[in-house]
Amino acid sequence: MRRAYTLMVAVALLMGALALLASRHLGYPLRDPEGFLGPAWVRLPLLCLGAFIGDIVPRTLWHTRGKPKLFKQEAKRLIDEHWTRERIQLVIVGLVCFYITYVSYRNLKNFLPFMLATSSGRPITHDYALHSFDKWLLFGHDPALLLHGLLGTNTAAHVLSTIYLLFLPMVPISVTAWAVWSRNISFGYWFVTAQCLAWSLGTASYYLIPTLGPNFAFEWIYRDLAETGVSALQDSLSYGRTDVVWDPFSDGVQSVAGFASLHVAITLLFALVAQYTVRHAIIRWTLWAYFSITVVATIYFGWHYIADDLAGVFIAWLSFYLGALATGQKFDRHGRSSHPTTTTDEVPVES
Repeated sequence: MRRAYTLMVAVALLMGALALLASRHLGYPLRDPEGFLGPAWVRLPLLCLGAFIGDIVPRTLWHTRGKPKLFKQEAKRLIDEHWTRERIQLVIVGLVCFYITYVSYRNLKNFLPFMLATSSGRPITHDYALHSFDKWLLFGHDPALLLHGLLGTNTAAHVLSTIYLLFLPMVPISVTAWAVWSRNISFGYWFVTAQCLAWSLGTASYYLIPTLGPNFAFEWIYRDLAETGVSALQDSLSYGRTDVVWDPFSDGVQSVAGFASLHVAITLLFALVAQYTVRHAIIRWTLWAYFSITVVATIYFGWHYIADDLAGVFIAWLSFYLGALATGQKFDRHGRSSHPTTTTDEVPVES
């Protein structure tokens, strides 16, 4: 039997090894980047604990109708029923592999200006080529300016900013949610495996075609946009990159890299896996809408070029498909539904 988590573990180990090798090659330290709920070593146990409490307490209160005497018995029943050995293994192994992959991704992204630099030490970028490609696709027009003219630069900026910034908490919450509440163990492994693949492929794309992104390379195009949470984040990332480039031993990590768009890749991955594993249509359609708005936001705010978004779509599809194969999913002839071949963490191998 092949274990469903083999590919996920392999990706995490590979990413960890690459981050260690890059750190030793450059002589720069590995860092545990701050993020939603603090550094990874804090986020990981908090998410595990939060997932357990968030699963047991509400359902226990609902089933006991608020009767304290029945709480302990009902909680024990739910724990025995849902928190099986395989569920606990999925939550722990899945979250650990995801965070190894993600922290490695952040460090490899941080090292990018030093790994790919000219003989004079100037970071290599291909922004002018991708910006020219954007204008060629749109017959000489800049895609961001077209969106600014169509949507305006004030109200739309605030709306798109709010939705775009949801990505920061959505990533760890979604991994935890699929690991804890997926109705089939293999669905949880599918989602987390696909996540690890997407972040690792995104890292590879940064090294394949290094860019800063339109807002950082052509800042003047975006000066008329209203001040929003996104503009504050972009300023922070710009200052952070400058600090790291001038002093690699400074606190923090630099997080500026354009190709490919992992916002597009990860939000599309949410929608794709949900389409095949979530029964509630409202959730599925909400995630598809979230993905679509994110695509618009990446161009509107100058996070990415059109080519970046197209590459993000490819990364999402490839991660989705490889994750499905690794965890024993079967699709019908038209690819409209998934039929898991197992309800456990074991994937049958055809003889």
